[in-house]
Amino acid sequence: MPQDSSHGARASRTHRVVVIVDENSNPFELGCVTEVFGLRRPELGRDLYDFTMCAPEPHTLMRDGFFTLTGVAGLEAADTADTLIVPNRPDTDVPRRPALLNAVRRAHARGARLVGMCSGAFTLAEAGVLDGRRATAHWQWADAFRARFPAVDLRSDVLFVDDGSILTSAGSAAALDLGLHLVRRDFGAEVANSVSRRLVFAAHRDGGQRQFVERPVPDTPDESLAPVLAWAQERLGEPLTVADIATRAAVSPATLHRRFRGQLGTTPLAWLTGERITLARRLIERGEQRLDVVAQLSGLGTAANLRARLRRETGLSPSAYRRRFGPEPTPAPR
Repeated sequence: MPQDSSHGARASRTHRVVVIVDENSNPFELGCVTEVFGLRRPELGRDLYDFTMCAPEPHTLMRDGFFTLTGVAGLEAADTADTLIVPNRPDTDVPRRPALLNAVRRAHARGARLVGMCSGAFTLAEAGVLDGRRATAHWQWADAFRARFPAVDLRSDVLFVDDGSILTSAGSAAALDLGLHLVRRDFGAEVANSVSRRLVFAAHRDGGQRQFVERPVPDTPDESLAPVLAWAQERLGEPLTVADIATRAAVSPATLHRRFRGQLGTTPLAWLTGERITLARRLIERGEQRLDVVAQLSGLGTAANLRARLRRETGLSPSAYRRRFGPEPTPAPR
């Protein structure tokens, strides 16, 4: 997907993320965005984002009256955001405040990136910025969303949707998936992997994976895919196929496919390709200049395939990706 160069790791100033908190907002998603965008990153030697919370009122009662949030900035802070994250609330049928919707419209008009976590898609749609665009929301609200906003192309069976300047995620843990996707988009796979390690969370779940994944109680203790996934990740540079993974798991390809769908919400081939693309990105970020070497080490085969896959995944050519996320060039000796 296309990536705005204003969000790059080498921007002249720190990218400012502002999250609006409204009455009855969900604490979980607020915690997720704070964890991803608000914490200091001493392990990286720098801070990734300038993070601010704001609210329409000085005292904001959170979902079901769990607690009251105070001490955050006023709604005017939304006018300074490079990325504006809108509030999500379980009462999706209650209209949002006009001042909040106007803040979203102003941010959209000046080119800020907009993010809706879970029912935050309702906020974006009510502001009128999602018409004709792709979006997602929690599956349980899909019918209600389509009835209210027929002009929006709702994808109700995916984890998140990146539609360029507007991104939306499904419920709960998908907020972390989208947050890490944004870090990967802004700073590359290596930094996103570091953030995911600190979160003790999967480094990459593709946005196209299903929201609802069947997780039946296994008949035997060896149903988990974790051992075979770890085995495959150590052999991405080899001519590894889905049949090889099935053999390692001691199941048929059809059974492997069913387990991937049930446990990961994706196919074995899609998972394998995604892991290889992520490895290729990290190799480029670490400074490997030779595309044929990157393609070989990541298992993508040829430099032509690497170019095509990388452009499809990031919207960038390998050279553009290297300029944006690779090591800083070494100054010439004086």
